[in-house]
Amino acid sequence: MSKNSPIEWTHHTFNPWWGCTKVSAGCDNCYAENLSKRYHSEEIWGPHAKRRFMSHAHWDSPIVWNNEAAARNQRERVFCASMADVFEVRDDLTRHRLRLLTLIKGTRNLDWLLLTKRPHSIKKLLQVDYQFPRNVWLGVSVEDQERADKRIPYLQAFPTPAVRFLSCEPLLGPIDIRRYLQPGRNGVRIDWVICGGESEHGARPMNPEWVESLLAQCQEAGVPFFFKQWGMWAPVENVGLAAVGGREVIDMWRYDGRPEEMVRVSKKVAGRELNGQTWMQFPDPGQAV
Repeated sequence: MSKNSPIEWTHHTFNPWWGCTKVSAGCDNCYAENLSKRYHSEEIWGPHAKRRFMSHAHWDSPIVWNNEAAARNQRERVFCASMADVFEVRDDLTRHRLRLLTLIKGTRNLDWLLLTKRPHSIKKLLQVDYQFPRNVWLGVSVEDQERADKRIPYLQAFPTPAVRFLSCEPLLGPIDIRRYLQPGRNGVRIDWVICGGESEHGARPMNPEWVESLLAQCQEAGVPFFFKQWGMWAPVENVGLAAVGGREVIDMWRYDGRPEEMVRVSKKVAGRELNGQTWMQFPDPGQAV
């Protein structure tokens, strides 16, 4: 496990296409859908909407990143895909997904972060006995306990990704993942946990105790923890009374009955400090070869 690091969240972001369909509560205020409406007059969100496919020049970018990383004798991370879900089940995505998997296999100096809300679909979308290359970090989004228990077992069923990770963003309730941070029957466990609050219009507040609990669980298991952001709501004690002004303030309740005052501010003002510290831990990139 790496120590807290100033390294940024990812070096690159790559989208093989734009567009998706909402599947659970974590999608309610989807930033990607809102962003897509700023750039496209045509609807690309929902089960019946078209997806926006990218140019050949766009697909060449990861090859350039890979060659540059190789020249520097280093590895770089690529988040894929911020504007879609690689494992959405649609016939029009099949050849583009195959192209993506071929690209990933051929860019060995890049660690590809594939995040999905559809881990149950992965095996049915891949060829029988498909093995993820060791430069794949495979993750699932889990916003609450129900989704954690439904999605994480599918993730643990894959032995070949270099890293298996959780994105608990937006975190909408307390989550107990202790059993998933220990090796399962096939010796596989969750290697990394990312956590964050919601930052779009209509953002829901995140109880600090939910975040602190995830951090404690990771520390107990020796699993790296990355706190990405508070989002649009932050503890008043974090931002200070001067930042509150006439802003909306609500109480969220801790397990012992104490109130935690949360104020609605900008994402920048809310920041990413948890208990006076910035948590930016990463799994050891040496796992990927």
